[in-house]
Amino acid sequence: MSTLDQKINEHFPGLVVRKDLVKTVKGNAIVPSYVLEYLLGQYCATNDEATIQTGIETVKEILAKHYVHRNEAGLVRSNIKEKGRYKVIDKISVALNEKTDAYEAHFSNLGIKKVLVDSGTVKAHPKLLVSGVWCIADIEYVFSEDQNVSPWILSTLKPIQLSHFDYDAYVAARQQFSTDEWINLLIQSIGFNPEMFGRRSKLTQLVRLIPFCERNYNLIELGPKGTGKSHVYSEFSPHGILVSGGEVTVPKLFVNNSSGKIGLVGYWDCVAFDEFAGKQKRVDKALVDIMKNYMANKSFSRGVETLGAEASMVFVGNTRHTVPYMLKHSDLFDELPDKFYDSAFLDRIHFYIPGWEVDIIRGEMFSDGYGFVVDYLAEVLRSMRNYDYSDQYSEHFTLSSDISTRDRDGINKTFSGLMKILFPQGGATREEVEEALRFAIEGRKRVKDQLQRIDTTYGEVRFSYQDQEGKETLVTTLEEEEYPGYYHRTVSTPDDGGAKTELTAGVKGGEPNEPHVSEPVLEEKHLTFQENQKGISFDSLFGAYLKGASEITVTDPYIRLFYQIRNFMEFLEAIVKNKAEEDEVAVHLITVRDEFKGDLQDESFEKIQESARTVGIDFTWEFDESGTIHARHIVTDHGWKILLDRGLDIFQHYEMNEAFAFSNRMQSFRSCKAFEATFIKK
Repeated sequence: MSTLDQKINEHFPGLVVRKDLVKTVKGNAIVPSYVLEYLLGQYCATNDEATIQTGIETVKEILAKHYVHRNEAGLVRSNIKEKGRYKVIDKISVALNEKTDAYEAHFSNLGIKKVLVDSGTVKAHPKLLVSGVWCIADIEYVFSEDQNVSPWILSTLKPIQLSHFDYDAYVAARQQFSTDEWINLLIQSIGFNPEMFGRRSKLTQLVRLIPFCERNYNLIELGPKGTGKSHVYSEFSPHGILVSGGEVTVPKLFVNNSSGKIGLVGYWDCVAFDEFAGKQKRVDKALVDIMKNYMANKSFSRGVETLGAEASMVFVGNTRHTVPYMLKHSDLFDELPDKFYDSAFLDRIHFYIPGWEVDIIRGEMFSDGYGFVVDYLAEVLRSMRNYDYSDQYSEHFTLSSDISTRDRDGINKTFSGLMKILFPQGGATREEVEEALRFAIEGRKRVKDQLQRIDTTYGEVRFSYQDQEGKETLVTTLEEEEYPGYYHRTVSTPDDGGAKTELTAGVKGGEPNEPHVSEPVLEEKHLTFQENQKGISFDSLFGAYLKGASEITVTDPYIRLFYQIRNFMEFLEAIVKNKAEEDEVAVHLITVRDEFKGDLQDESFEKIQESARTVGIDFTWEFDESGTIHARHIVTDHGWKILLDRGLDIFQHYEMNEAFAFSNRMQSFRSCKAFEATFIKK
């Protein structure tokens, strides 16, 4: 057990569970994660291995006995009849029968209807009336010759949700963790291994939680398939609902004027629309109009009456094209249905998650560490909806006066949500506040920049902030840094329906500017790269500065593990690409011997040495025994020194064993870690 896991168990006893256990117990039960973790939290919320194993068996037994599979519903109904009473785990929905003036329950998997439910239960759990709730229920069977009387009797009903929690204890325990530890705990709670994510990627994952802790928060995420966009909204919280297919009606979402029944926004904290993208989707224009009003004013009209609601709106969908393709030909909202491709609707969105930055989910990315029972965290997030942290940056920073009220609201809501999640106790440092503020501004800027491409009536906005000394910091999006030529196009649609493209300054002949890292001009410079930035390779970064060198010395104490040694091998490939075939280059590596796998390290270097000889590289190495080298740099014999704060370890985790993944074969398709490089002429 890691130090962090020990600390988690110490400060949150009985409220955390080992995340790999969910897969262990799930089997073929089609239930949300929060249902499984509810059961695991009852029997496995400990770090004692023997207790965990006993608890796993107990949970498996409960699921085997009481979870109702649709294909076994007949057998379960028979058990209820024979035993007279039986406990089941099922999704239950309730409807009012106006003819009998009684509430009747419908058991989704069990397949029984018209089970009487008392009014007190419905009042206590109103979500039973909308879409249903997973519950543990005791069902009795009493036959009656009266055909109007159902033989099924609901004895007890308990929604699978945390009954209570101590918010003050949660805040007090938070103070025992550093910011990095807390972020890692939250990432593990979602189910991911924090070691597989950089800081920016972790924040991107946590933004997905903001709709649960912030009222009326409007979020969109568009990106490739398989990145886990809908997972949080379908399985993370009993207070959120995922509308599959992206198609929904006005009565279902808002209000049925004929019956007066309030729709989803009146019962759920978060309403998420899955598969939202797709030009071919049929969308009711009336739905778009009422959504515009709701997303802006938190209210909707029911005939002559105006009603309010607090549900956050989340839109997730898949993109078919790459980011540069979308920027060149249209914009980042291009995949949306035509009716939603409306500047007034899109302007209501507070944050755009760049789904293309999120890695496709792989098995190694899942956590086997401890995290909150998701139901506990769901209740914590829900209780935070009563607080407002949006002004916590005001003592350090002020937003640019150029930023409009709607832009400011989007930034403030995102910032407030991040601060609630990361610093419920307060006390964030100036640097931590700035990090959250920059991230919030970038997400809203991504929305506004695309609106300017869609609708030329939107003016330019300077997204920046100032500190107390008056120093201004300009915020850019990562796409803006990667594709400056394509990013600043303006696309408008004339009356004849044809597309008109206007190019802004910085683009010559319709072609994008070359990235600055690929410029062949040798000059002293300092480069900064953001986390998740792509398009970087050793060849584009160092190639021009390595060309012509006959001796190169690399100092990097972290060429130890397999992926680090592979990085070094790819650095040698960059040297080979930039030398004449007839030339030979001597490359010397100064590193540190691995304490545990030194023999494997030697073996790897020997293989590289043997292979390098065949391509004109004389590779040698030495291990520093002083333990004092920390600086990482590359020195050439023709006058250049390249300082690297991360050495050659500049890439995020990628699938090394996947032969058919481009990220494995080409560096430019990998996401980078945040790093800096300084080129100095000796």
